[in-house]
Amino acid sequence: MDINSVKSLFTMISGEEDYEIYLPIIILSLSETERMLKAGADRSDIRLDFLSAAIANFRYVQLKASRDRTQAVMLGNALTSENESGTLRYAEKLMYSYMGMCSELIDCDGFVFSGFGKE
Repeated sequence: MDINSVKSLFTMISGEEDYEIYLPIIILSLSETERMLKAGADRSDIRLDFLSAAIANFRYVQLKASRDRTQAVMLGNALTSENESGTLRYAEKLMYSYMGMCSELIDCDGFVFSGFGKE
């Protein structure tokens, strides 16, 4: 896995131009991907870079949704979860799509996502 490739892919997926402030999320996503790798998996496979970027994007969207919700509560605005949950769902689907693409390289048994919502 190449961190520079993951940074570039993260900016493409997230739409953020400055990845530097999100570098801790990118590093975390690389670590999560590393922990999922099967023994003997080719760590230089480009699909792993896409997976890491998608995980970073999912974490970024989670953080952004949390921040937006906190600001709305502090300002007394009405909370709407339609756009926020749609974006989060899309980011999650994208991440799982890349996990599927990497299925022969990763083992997802210990990788668990949990969420809370109306659905």
